[in-house]
Amino acid sequence: MEILGIPLFDDDFYKMIIRFSLNLFFLTAVVKFIYYKRSQKKEYLFTFYLIGIVVFFLCFTLKKYELDLGMALGLFAIFGILRYRTQPLEVREMTYLFVVIGIAVMNGLSNKKMSYAEIIAANSIIVVALYTLERYWARTEVFSKEVLYETIENIRPENHDKLKEDLEKRLGVRVTHFEIGNVNFLRDVAKITVHYKY
Repeated sequence: MEILGIPLFDDDFYKMIIRFSLNLFFLTAVVKFIYYKRSQKKEYLFTFYLIGIVVFFLCFTLKKYELDLGMALGLFAIFGILRYRTQPLEVREMTYLFVVIGIAVMNGLSNKKMSYAEIIAANSIIVVALYTLERYWARTEVFSKEVLYETIENIRPENHDKLKEDLEKRLGVRVTHFEIGNVNFLRDVAKITVHYKY
């Protein structure tokens, strides 16, 4: 049955639903269970989910047309332009944005030559790689924070153990080392750069 020359139903509908379900499953694994669990930044959840969903449907819809390599690269160029017209993202968020777009494009543009086993394997490899790298960096990554410290007598070299212990107690982190910067004796405060691990 057709309405104005357009079929009311197509067998590709089932393919779309199955592939979208796969896309949403792996998108959730990346965004919710890897990215958010590590960063706790809610503001990017909306962006990553929506971009992943829209890119999937965009690619799946455009797959009906004859897409060449230039068109596919043009899609990525569009998102590149959008990135420069918005607030700059940190490198980590940009990486996750690329992963989300990549998963959506892969799931949306895959054709009959690619089996479901291959699609699931490709998505799974990306998720496992992200999870493994996040766990590895979490163990080795050292963060830094600048604090104003008011117990001025602890900045003396002989009291550095006390200073480290006090910083760990107040910040609730494991301090690896610290650097004492400007010292204001009038206000009895020192600027300290603390390097720490969670």
